[in-house]
Amino acid sequence: MVDCCRREGIERLFGEKTARRDLRRLRRRGPARTTRLLVDALRAEGVAGGSVLDVGGGVGAVHHELLDSGAATAVQVDIAPAYLDAARDEAARRGHADRVSFVRGDFVELAAAVGQADVVTLDRVICCYPEMERLVGRSAEKSRRLYGAVFPRDTWWTRAWVALANAIMRVRRAAFRGYLHPPGAIEAVLRAQGFERRFTRRTLAWHVAVYARRGPA
Repeated sequence: MVDCCRREGIERLFGEKTARRDLRRLRRRGPARTTRLLVDALRAEGVAGGSVLDVGGGVGAVHHELLDSGAATAVQVDIAPAYLDAARDEAARRGHADRVSFVRGDFVELAAAVGQADVVTLDRVICCYPEMERLVGRSAEKSRRLYGAVFPRDTWWTRAWVALANAIMRVRRAAFRGYLHPPGAIEAVLRAQGFERRFTRRTLAWHVAVYARRGPA
């Protein structure tokens, strides 16, 4: 789980200035390329009438796009209060306010109190969490149908990028750290939870994947 020091580090790194910048960017340009790939792959599997659990949803780009595509409801769980505030603003702007619930906290700690959803998403979240198996395992348990995630590729340049970013954080005495969890290990957790891969796409730095449950949750 994220300890108090690192929770504070996440809240500081993803504070109000960052959240408002990301919200402005979303409104001007739409979702980032990897987010768009994730959303399009989930749409292709079918989201109409379904529920969404967006873990670490940031400004809400994923669940707002899925609600626009016919999903019925969404829940966003996020540690950073500034991102939850920005996502609420976007929900009001898009007319989604009565269809989205927001929960503040570490999803792994709160998982027992969070209900299941048809679609579970983690967009650039796994790389922010030290205990990948617990995060992926507990979030996968919540999915009845689909599981979508964006996480870093395991290459020499992404390893160098994560190492450099963490070195900068140490110099700045920031508590936040990034993590590069092997994609094969992530997929192994999902397969153990009864999922099979339906879509994968790689960019220079990121791995986009969608999994479907093989049987009843």
